[in-house]
Amino acid sequence: MSDHALRRTTPQAGPTTTDERESPTAVRLEDVTHEYGSSGGRGRSSEDRTVTALRDVTLDVAAGETVGLEGPSGSGKSTILHAVSGLLVPTAGRIQLLDTADLTSLSDRERTRLRRHHVGIVFQRFHLLPSLSARANVALPLVQAGINRSTRRQRAESLLEQVGLGDRIDHSPGELSGGERQRVAIARALVTDPDVIVADEPTGELDTATGADVLDLLTDIGRDRTVLVASHDDSTLAVANRVVTLRDGRVVDDGR
Repeated sequence: MSDHALRRTTPQAGPTTTDERESPTAVRLEDVTHEYGSSGGRGRSSEDRTVTALRDVTLDVAAGETVGLEGPSGSGKSTILHAVSGLLVPTAGRIQLLDTADLTSLSDRERTRLRRHHVGIVFQRFHLLPSLSARANVALPLVQAGINRSTRRQRAESLLEQVGLGDRIDHSPGELSGGERQRVAIARALVTDPDVIVADEPTGELDTATGADVLDLLTDIGRDRTVLVASHDDSTLAVANRVVTLRDGRVVDDGR
């Protein structure tokens, strides 16, 4: 989607060599296991009934790489995205995001701060606030980050222009199509200029043609950011540099 190629909103370093681009690791999971239904993360009780969503997952994602996660429902795709973004703390294992210490050792506040500044999230069902305009939805993460109103409006409007919604800035989600709502969600994910984007079934609620437009946007995003995208859809996974296959919470093929 060259007419609306997405650009970072803050200055970036100069060009790097191929070796420099390939060497840094943006995301690293080491022996990550997660059980749902336990009594609370690492303090779980053996008496609780649990469902193991991840089993000893080890995975490296290089800076600037787009990695697809594929597998049947219940294979652990969404759980990986939630763990990488700090929305959940796995039962066991380590997660390193960018240059942080083990993400699982951080407090809730520290994980929230890290996510707010470095991770953008695109959900399948958009998760937009129905009472807010497209501009206000996109600007919301900047409110939470303490950015002044003028800068929030300018950045939100610029991103909505870039995703092709310059004429829909003041519309509420209820006045937008599914594809337009997902574009708003993508703009919101980008508004803090994050280093990492996680996208969970980003075309799952869209028809084929609209989904193709959203995939164009994801391709643009992947040009200068690290992207993890989970999907059942082959056309969505085609935007990835490599595809990691999961079965029953385990990585059975890391795509290398």
